[in-house]
Amino acid sequence: MKRSIEDTPIVLIGAGNLATNLAKALYRKGFRIVQVYSRTEESARELAQKVEAEYTTDLAEVNPYAKLYIVSLKDSAFAELLPGIVEGKREEALMVHTAGSIPMNVWEGHVGVFYPMQTFSKQREVDFKEIPFFIEASSTEDAAFLKAIASTLSNRVYDADSEQRKSLHLAAVFTCNFTNHMYALAAELLKKYNLPFDVMLPLIDETARKVHELEPKTAQTGPAIRYDENVIGNHLRMLADDPAMQRLYELLSRSIHERQ
Repeated sequence: MKRSIEDTPIVLIGAGNLATNLAKALYRKGFRIVQVYSRTEESARELAQKVEAEYTTDLAEVNPYAKLYIVSLKDSAFAELLPGIVEGKREEALMVHTAGSIPMNVWEGHVGVFYPMQTFSKQREVDFKEIPFFIEASSTEDAAFLKAIASTLSNRVYDADSEQRKSLHLAAVFTCNFTNHMYALAAELLKKYNLPFDVMLPLIDETARKVHELEPKTAQTGPAIRYDENVIGNHLRMLADDPAMQRLYELLSRSIHERQ
């Protein structure tokens, strides 16, 4: 009898935000996660319990008999632990990472990339159905295998080579990380004037909804489009006690105006 992909023994290297969400999603789909590795025992044990797996904090004790190793680590930790990750694994084992910024050729052999482009937090579960997965592999067979796994989780699975993925990651930093930082700065301003951040939520939600229907450039509003010097000047004076934020406001305003 032909075995299903869900029978594939999987080891998770990492137990952070992405690894936690991905492991739980795979587990719910019936995949067999045999082990979780993390440098932190609490993180390894907590995730392993949720997916009925063993855990370890020692790379030398990582199960050498798995078919698929999914490496989901911070870029700095990935580089530091790379030699130990590949050591002792069977030649036929498929090693993949989940990073947007790391090329596939960071290692050799039976390798690939399994990149879900989304922001992840341990405290918040996400719906994987609409999360785009970007796949790259050292062979067409491995690519098809990874696409089959991704397709059990998501309706949006794409091929993307390392250069394309680097561009995706850069765009994602602008779209998500920098945008969230703007929220954090706005929260600081509101707190200064004894106003709650949740008054911004309807504005945030409508801004996000608009780009489902309009090009981002078309959806842009605000004083920077026409470079309203009265409004901008007043805002800059309000930020006089925070020169870094003042410079950021001015830089963003000019960027918006120049690109219209």
